[in-house]
Amino acid sequence: MAEIIIDSLIDTIKDTATLIPFLFITYLAMEWLESKTEEQSVALLSRIGNSGPVIGAAVGVIPQCGFSAAAASLYSGGVISVGTVIAVFLSTSDEMVPIFLSSAVSPGTIVRILFAKFIIAMVSGLAIDIAVKIVNYTFRTNKHIHDLCEQDECGCEDEEGGIVHSAAVHTIKITAFIFLISLIISLLVGFIGQDTLASVMTGIPVLGVLISGLIGLIPNCAASVVIAQLYLEGLLTTGQMMAGLLVGAGVGILVLIRTNRHLFENLRVIAALYSIGIAWGLIIDLFGITF
Repeated sequence: MAEIIIDSLIDTIKDTATLIPFLFITYLAMEWLESKTEEQSVALLSRIGNSGPVIGAAVGVIPQCGFSAAAASLYSGGVISVGTVIAVFLSTSDEMVPIFLSSAVSPGTIVRILFAKFIIAMVSGLAIDIAVKIVNYTFRTNKHIHDLCEQDECGCEDEEGGIVHSAAVHTIKITAFIFLISLIISLLVGFIGQDTLASVMTGIPVLGVLISGLIGLIPNCAASVVIAQLYLEGLLTTGQMMAGLLVGAGVGILVLIRTNRHLFENLRVIAALYSIGIAWGLIIDLFGITF
């Protein structure tokens, strides 16, 4: 037992340490991109009308965890449609991109995953808006628009000290999270065995998709770290991975709950997000789609 623990700890420290420079460079680029594009993106979404899900899906693919929060605030104020906010949630990528890049995942694979998320988000968002119009659902007007992203542990909105400081803080937080998840995975693999762990998730594909979707619902932009790490460890199928990444909206769900005072409306949005992610995950596994 002691040998497994020591080996797992050493391996995890070594593996995590190699990620730090890649993560910092990636987050530095993300912070710069967000500082240059976030205001324009928010303004754009407020004017796009019926094409909201298309633009929302495209902008949501940009690797950042703050935009889903902005979209949630706009929806809470009745500015954008429910289909648009769900499209943004579905396409949000945040930590998946830097984790995959730092783990030497093929850029072509990453692009295909992002493109798939964009298509799924766009189609699903448009379908939801059409359904909403059919049943004559109207937005409530007594909603409040304000950005609560800075209150979340993600720290994506904290620009004190400039983008270098923000990138460093984000890297430290995510590195610590990666270390914890990697250590847990390493210990599980050591004590239980990778084949046994894989069979739990992949032996019952439907259950694995449901569990992955639940992980994605965690209202924090680090939830995708869990999904990405499990997938890289070979413990998730492609469909299970996609279900978790589609449902994972970062801090968006948290901001939605705190800015929109209508509980049942929030529950419907979350239920729709989860159902769509699970459905697409099952379809991907059913047809054996890989990236």
